[in-house]
Amino acid sequence: MDTKYQRLFKRENDEGQFWPSFTDVLTIILLCFILIFIVMMVIKSLQIEEMKRTIDQIMGVRVHLVNELKAEFNDSTTGITVDDKTGAILFDTDILFEFDRADLRPESYQFLDEFVPKYLDVLLESGYEDYVAEIIIEGHTDRSGGYLYNLELAQGRAFSVASYILGEEFPYKNIQEHLEQKLTVNSKSYTDYRTDENGEYSAEASRRVEFKFRLKDEEILNRTREILGE
Repeated sequence: MDTKYQRLFKRENDEGQFWPSFTDVLTIILLCFILIFIVMMVIKSLQIEEMKRTIDQIMGVRVHLVNELKAEFNDSTTGITVDDKTGAILFDTDILFEFDRADLRPESYQFLDEFVPKYLDVLLESGYEDYVAEIIIEGHTDRSGGYLYNLELAQGRAFSVASYILGEEFPYKNIQEHLEQKLTVNSKSYTDYRTDENGEYSAEASRRVEFKFRLKDEEILNRTREILGE
């Protein structure tokens, strides 16, 4: 029969065998957590690098597009200018419209027949088509009249341009299919006005139509969210 002291010694001996074993288990668990953390950090680092490459790629496409548009149109004698940052094509509405009118001038058709194919040659046929999400025709007015009146006027002008280049009289039918997939029209009324070289408001410069493009920023943003696990 075990005595009191024998039972106490046996319990202490059993506990001495248990605790080292429990410590080993904790050490293994801790090491597993550390390994999992390291693996997660490596994966996250690779994902961030992929995100940076994707952003650099889309930014590079914009820079190349802007440069190619500038090379194509900045020397033009038709009054076309290219925005250095966005690549937007700007031309005075006088090229296309009478003052305070939204129907195209008769001579504007030849201008559009020459401009639109050149524009799309750069935008859609230079390896960039997959990056272009939208082509926007945007109308702008000066401050004469109320906001809603100018909103309608600018929208009507943008629509007139779109209606012609998508209509039966436009000679380049092969272009229309591409445009139908990407083209939208927009009006800014007089909100996005222009200034002269002195920084003063210019009514003449504010009356304009712009051809703009939007790259697949939303798609890139969604991809970035996926990469970051948001």
